[in-house]
Amino acid sequence: MTRSPGPRVGASDFGPTRPPSLADAVLRLIWDEERISRAEIARRAELSRSTVSEIVETLLATGLVREAGVGASRGGRRPIVLEFQDDAGTILGVDMGAAHVATILTDLRGRILASERSAHPVQTDPVGARRVIRAQVDACLAGPGSTARRLVGVGVAVPSPVDLRHPDRLSPVAMPAWEGRHGLSELLADLEVPVLVDNDANLGALAERWWGAAQGLDHFAYIKIATGIGAGHVIDGRMHRGASGVGGEIGHIAIDPRGETCNCGNRGCLTTFVGAPALEARIRALAPVYPQSPLATGAPTIARLEAAAREDDPLALQVVHEAAEHLGVAIAGMLNLLNPAAVILGGRIAGLGDRLIVPLRANALRRTFVPAAAATEIRASTLGRHGIALGAATLVLDAALRDPRLFRAVSRARVGR
Repeated sequence: MTRSPGPRVGASDFGPTRPPSLADAVLRLIWDEERISRAEIARRAELSRSTVSEIVETLLATGLVREAGVGASRGGRRPIVLEFQDDAGTILGVDMGAAHVATILTDLRGRILASERSAHPVQTDPVGARRVIRAQVDACLAGPGSTARRLVGVGVAVPSPVDLRHPDRLSPVAMPAWEGRHGLSELLADLEVPVLVDNDANLGALAERWWGAAQGLDHFAYIKIATGIGAGHVIDGRMHRGASGVGGEIGHIAIDPRGETCNCGNRGCLTTFVGAPALEARIRALAPVYPQSPLATGAPTIARLEAAAREDDPLALQVVHEAAEHLGVAIAGMLNLLNPAAVILGGRIAGLGDRLIVPLRANALRRTFVPAAAATEIRASTLGRHGIALGAATLVLDAALRDPRLFRAVSRARVGR
């Protein structure tokens, strides 16, 4: 995974909106550069050297910054280099999908120190899902990666729209069994750290912008293809959420008003064609036509579809090409409407690479209105199976770098319960 600094302060709307203090800005500059001298901080931040020295003394006391030897001279005394301490704390990132739970523990540079993952019917079993989340959190905190490090916070990605005015709520349409509340703050209260929650596709977009295929982009969309289909839209460097947090629900664009009934109550939504259950149903429907296919027998799963497509199995390729056509219809509409610089695909099926991307790009671009839309890059995520969980952890990191009081308020991670 590529490791590089995330967006500068003010580049997204994740985390607190409190105006940064001078100390906050200096800490963020040190994090961005990883190693930098006091003189360079004074030059870059347009501060006096005495002011920088006072701020740095305060930061050294936090354990987040240390003096790391001397740098190259520019004609005078060789400067003392300051270094951000990536291992000064840890962050938990939880990916609560519709049918799985994954948890990672990272350092303060997004490096994964521990991970846990298991299948679970999250949508229909909230009690069991909370139990799995707690077990995974405890397992990550019990590992060697968390020893003697302070836990900064927990980020959680949920397969539901999230209204930032009411972050404890879940959509009763997306997750009816959860009765409108995730209950994760209570579940993790004994950790005594902030628990931040956002939509999974939004956090996929955040991860791509900090660590993945969208680094340096201010206009892009991230599309997660899983049990359902969701999208995170970054416009002018800010996450577009809509008036009540439901912006990006591309999975519920009706591409065939006479199609199958969706769980949202409408007909022919994109999810009914490209979501994992729909792809598995399509495999079963085509199996009699391709009796020699390895997919013609046994349970149809996305993992088996991916493996068969990589071997150029005709049944698998037909399912993938049909999915590419349906996705192309929806993405073309998005290109015409929002004109992003890139569309990044995440989720298991996105791992097919060019077998999916090439026909999808052709289907989408032939429906675009203007050449500028046709210039949009369509590419697969490079972050792998931990991308959403990494976005959840990055949500906390972004919040802490915007408001370092989160660093100062951390408690020692408890090992086990």
